[in-house]
Amino acid sequence: MTGKNLKRQKLRNNEYYDMQGTFDDLYAKSLENHVFKNLIEIIVADENIKLAYRNIKKNAGSKTAGTDGKTITFLANLKEKELIELVKRKFKWYMPQSVRRVEIKKDNGKTRPLGIPTITDRLLQQCVLQVLEPICEAKFSDTSNGFRPNRGVENALAQAEKHIQKDNLHIVIDIDIKGFFDNVNHAKLLKQMWAIGIHDKKLISIISAMLKAEVANIGFPEKGTPQGGIISPLLSNIVLNELDWWIRSQWVDVPTSHEYSGKIHTTGTKDQSKKYRALRKTNLKECYIVRYADDFKIFCRKHSDAIRLFEATKQWLKSRLGLEISEEKSKIVNLKHNFSDFLGFKIKVYKKSTKNQKPRYVIRSHVASKAMKKIKQKAKEKIKTIQFSSDQTKEYMAINDYNSYILGIHNYYSLATEVCDDFQTPAFEIKTSIRIRLQERVKRQTNQTIPSYIYKKYGKSKEIRFIGKNVLLPIGYVRHYPPIHKPKIVNKYTVEGRAFMHKNLEKADTGILHYLMRNPIRNTTIEYNDNRISLFVAQKGKCSVTKEILTLDNIHCHHKIPKKLDGLDNYSNLVIVSKNIHRLIHAVKTETIQRLLEVATLNKSQLDKINKLRILAGNSVIEVLENTLVVN
Repeated sequence: MTGKNLKRQKLRNNEYYDMQGTFDDLYAKSLENHVFKNLIEIIVADENIKLAYRNIKKNAGSKTAGTDGKTITFLANLKEKELIELVKRKFKWYMPQSVRRVEIKKDNGKTRPLGIPTITDRLLQQCVLQVLEPICEAKFSDTSNGFRPNRGVENALAQAEKHIQKDNLHIVIDIDIKGFFDNVNHAKLLKQMWAIGIHDKKLISIISAMLKAEVANIGFPEKGTPQGGIISPLLSNIVLNELDWWIRSQWVDVPTSHEYSGKIHTTGTKDQSKKYRALRKTNLKECYIVRYADDFKIFCRKHSDAIRLFEATKQWLKSRLGLEISEEKSKIVNLKHNFSDFLGFKIKVYKKSTKNQKPRYVIRSHVASKAMKKIKQKAKEKIKTIQFSSDQTKEYMAINDYNSYILGIHNYYSLATEVCDDFQTPAFEIKTSIRIRLQERVKRQTNQTIPSYIYKKYGKSKEIRFIGKNVLLPIGYVRHYPPIHKPKIVNKYTVEGRAFMHKNLEKADTGILHYLMRNPIRNTTIEYNDNRISLFVAQKGKCSVTKEILTLDNIHCHHKIPKKLDGLDNYSNLVIVSKNIHRLIHAVKTETIQRLLEVATLNKSQLDKINKLRILAGNSVIEVLENTLVVN
């Protein structure tokens, strides 16, 4: 699931579990500087716990075990009541389990430590995250783009390009914080949480315990937020939120005696050009920050201002947050002369002369050199995997993995203005690798059917190849798409914001969804009850066989392979059908089947679907020959 789809899914989850109103209320109160003292009550609410399970179960990391060896399967096999009681019991006297330490290799040969909490602790962190996020969102600056709902790399690049090209700010302060995640001061972080209105002392104590969780075979950390913890990105944003507002106070938010008029842009933000024009007549230093997690840039108009601000920021980080910068990686860059790297891209400006007009500078952005090296290496590794696939199934999986990777890097790096040219070099090397390793297995087939989603994006390419019936995507065929700003109205914690984000998204009856959530099937697993909700939404509240709209008393969730035949409660083994269709799938007596068929009045396609489900359930096929019922 892509990042954008995952964020949309989490928003839908909030609504289906009837927590959206609570989160909206927290956000609205936080905007009004409300003080929150009883957040634990919301955190341990049944609906919040079930929502937390739903949100973490589809994360790729949910299948990674912590120090206790357990994965999401452990939680999935619990009955709903057992899961809720487990979480509530843990929160009564919270003592985190030890964190598993994993070293991830970096491009420079060094390693980055990753702390993996147990799956139960990850569930507890998700419960806390869901309640803290709306409170913090109301306090965060628009210049922060990393690990936040409805924001991402695209928005950070759009902000950076706006300052460079529209505002003509070509002097950039690049600051690299030395080991940010490993050096966050715990006491300072907890004080910052208190400052934004989180005054629930029990919750503060729980978060303190999360930060100080023992790292297996190493000990108890005295500082830092463990990368790998679900709540860590939010906590890191709380730490650097103070930096965002401090930089803004130097220029953007400077109070003026006169209220300047300005049009409202399509994004919903006000044009401040008149105010800034007046401020430029003062001795203030014009500056703007764009941040994505701990990666940030400060844009200035004058080199002299940048020198002073560089030193001021360095001292501010040290005195206020206890953080040091990397002297060798931090610098001031003039974009007219040198590139500046940001989020896997390298950016520079070039002079563009136009007839009878003053020359202006325009952005040219490329895929960063380190990123391109990594792309070539990973693509070649995936081709090698295809080469040594021992059977058709493994070959199919390897091709899908390669295509997913190509699609992912194209979607990400298409934001670079020069992406088309940048991908020609790796394209030549990858095509050579394909020719050498896969040889005659790869063919150009003009009459081969291409899946619609691939044709839409790559249909005009002459470099599409096939391995059997499987498409092999061309790495060199990519198009540039300019990054866009996030419209101000987009907000998952306001009614207007959600309406803008997904008009007509709700297809299934919300009232029925909430009833299903509050009335789980007893003596079944949390996995079964959660998937029952997912399927009802995916099928738009309709029977899988007849497509009729289901009412509350007509909803049945059927195991394709029955439990008695070792069928599981996973999503792919379940389907939502009407009561009569469910009975028809399991019926064995001819007279019962006849009676149900008379009520259902099925066409051939619908009967075929029922027969497929009957076979999986271990029952005979139903046939109607010349108005005579035959059960074979």
